[in-house]
Amino acid sequence: MTRTVLIMDKQNTQMNASHPETNLPVGYPPQYPPTAFQGPPGYNGYPGPQVGYPPPPTGHSGPGPAGFPVPNQPMYNQPVYNQPGGAAGIPWMPAPPPPLNCPPGLEYLSQIDQVLIHQQIELLEVLTGFETNNKYEIKNSFGQRVYFAAEDTDCCTRNCCGPSRPFTLRIIDNMGQEVITLERPLRCSSCCCPCCLQEIEIQAPPGVPVGYVIQTWHPCLPKFTIQNEKREDVLKISGPCVVCSCCGDVDFEIKSLDEQCVVGKISKHWTGILREAFTDADNFGIQFPLDLDVKMKAVMIGACFLIDFMFFESTGSQEQKSGVW
Repeated sequence: MTRTVLIMDKQNTQMNASHPETNLPVGYPPQYPPTAFQGPPGYNGYPGPQVGYPPPPTGHSGPGPAGFPVPNQPMYNQPVYNQPGGAAGIPWMPAPPPPLNCPPGLEYLSQIDQVLIHQQIELLEVLTGFETNNKYEIKNSFGQRVYFAAEDTDCCTRNCCGPSRPFTLRIIDNMGQEVITLERPLRCSSCCCPCCLQEIEIQAPPGVPVGYVIQTWHPCLPKFTIQNEKREDVLKISGPCVVCSCCGDVDFEIKSLDEQCVVGKISKHWTGILREAFTDADNFGIQFPLDLDVKMKAVMIGACFLIDFMFFESTGSQEQKSGVW
């Protein structure tokens, strides 16, 4: 009898030792399931908030998988692109991976088939008529800045030679590096001098020519030839007989060498009667094939600036109306 009691006491002691937090009388089993218990069928885990506890905030979706942001939460530490010398708030286009044999800075052009060029209005020039260095924003079709361009010409040349002036135009990227340089020499602007036509040299990087835009003499139409760095003809540009931006866009078609196929265009956009009449600040759009060599895309940008100076640099009252001037 005594042996039987000792055995039962030993069993009860072991049971209570495995559940030390209970204060049940000896011999009672524990009142909760063991740790490995997962619940009966239909068991959904812990109950919701109990009385006295505030509900979760609106939009709270609980913790997600590790490494994923919680929905409806603000995002931080995003890259910010600032324009050198420009207004804040407009993002720069992020630089894509550069393709093979791409001049530094031209990788931005490898993934776009359209460029928008906006000339900035110079208040001093509007009020006084005193010609200042032109400045331009170059954007993609999403409105992101790709480049910023600024003319580098002395005061005497700008105001004495007018739209026919020679100039150096420097194009910088979002890192402030000069990636393209445009050089326009002084040339006679008369249609009676076919031996001295307009041209512009495109360098990328600065000091390394990648192409040229050469005016082709024609009695009625503005025509240009696009050349590569070896002075080999690549494409043609042809404009309308009367280059007039009155209440409409002016298109210069980019064509194949035989001029049978149109592959793109350079368009001068109508900006409104007040801006056209009192300023020479113009807006342009350039369309070219997506798979066109980035060097030729840079040359197209140079062609756009040459066309701007030749036909649209003057204000509305002085603008040249003929494509042969």
